[in-house]
Amino acid sequence: MNILFVLSSVPHTSPWSTQVAMVMITCNLLAIIAGRYAIKVRGLGPSIPVSGVEGFGLPELLATTSLGHVIGAASILGLSNVGLIS
Repeated sequence: MNILFVLSSVPHTSPWSTQVAMVMITCNLLAIIAGRYAIKVRGLGPSIPVSGVEGFGLPELLATTSLGHVIGAASILGLSNVGLIS
């Protein structure tokens, strides 16, 4: 009985669109900017020579984009639930 209730209460999510992509990109950029100033011990792993920013390497990039994806997924679900993303 409980399994049927859980299966019937799946939230409606919006399909992938340009609006969804813009929200995810924005959340990732904001997380990278926040992580650039919030991470105290930087530069312990391999660096990224393309970025041009000293002390912000691969571990920092993976950490901040992981946080950005979590924030982006929550933002997309919330905005689609409110009706701002179709």
